[in-house]
Amino acid sequence: MPIRIADTLPARRTLEAEGVIVMGESEAARQDIRPLRIALLNLMPDKITTETQIARVLGASPLQIELELLRISDHVSRNTAAGHLAEFYRPWSDVVAEKFDGLIVTGAPVETLAFEAVTYWPELTRIFDWSQTHVHHTLTLCWGAMAALHHFHGVSKHALAAKASGVFAHANLAPASPWLRGMPDRFDVPVSRWSEVRAADLPPASGLAVLAASDEAGLCLIDDPARRALHMFNHLEYDTLTLAHEFARDQGAYLPVHYFPHDDPAAHPVNTWRGAGHILFGNWINQVYQTTPFDMGLIGTR
Repeated sequence: MPIRIADTLPARRTLEAEGVIVMGESEAARQDIRPLRIALLNLMPDKITTETQIARVLGASPLQIELELLRISDHVSRNTAAGHLAEFYRPWSDVVAEKFDGLIVTGAPVETLAFEAVTYWPELTRIFDWSQTHVHHTLTLCWGAMAALHHFHGVSKHALAAKASGVFAHANLAPASPWLRGMPDRFDVPVSRWSEVRAADLPPASGLAVLAASDEAGLCLIDDPARRALHMFNHLEYDTLTLAHEFARDQGAYLPVHYFPHDDPAAHPVNTWRGAGHILFGNWINQVYQTTPFDMGLIGTR
């Protein structure tokens, strides 16, 4: 089944050109099924790029997905046109009474700040608390994952001496986990962050389980069953050239490791993580579908 997004969303043209099946509202209405309602809280400055990347991996699922784009209610984005936000995004304050099968919380370029120093931290913590009663399962990414672990479990983040940037091999530490079903024993993952969470800081009684990690880049994926959440510190949703664009944006300050062939920025990168990305997001969608109540009124009650 395809993903349902607005007919005029820029991501639609990109995905259709790539062969991703995108469904319009009229076609969706003719199907006698309940689509999965997935909310994307997009905290990234370039919202169009991020929403396209997430829609791409969700759209590869065989299930029908209705993607709802959310933003922080009172935060003004300086990198995305106000018209785009007004047309396609709803402030979280508008959906507090609604329920969703899944919630994805992206990263944000605020890693060097203390969590409490982020201007929208109070609302984000309310969103995390709301997810416990109005969302069946949550997937957090990069800084969003660090923020969730800090809010729910008091886990600290640690600043890195230099930006972790590149494509790193990760070990599958839990091949029997439903989140990693079909994932190889080792898989590549793009990394782009200024801080990290350390295994030693995870509270022993929290039920947190490390599912994937890298000898070079540290923790990658943590299961949080008590909060019905999966926390991913890295970026399996990235496009082939995302790290190259970041390298150019940073004026060549941080060469992504294991990314450009022969470490030559003039060489075209090879995408070695696409399959792992589709597997992880596909497993998440499948697990949400298998376990969410058909009656959406029951979401958050069990």
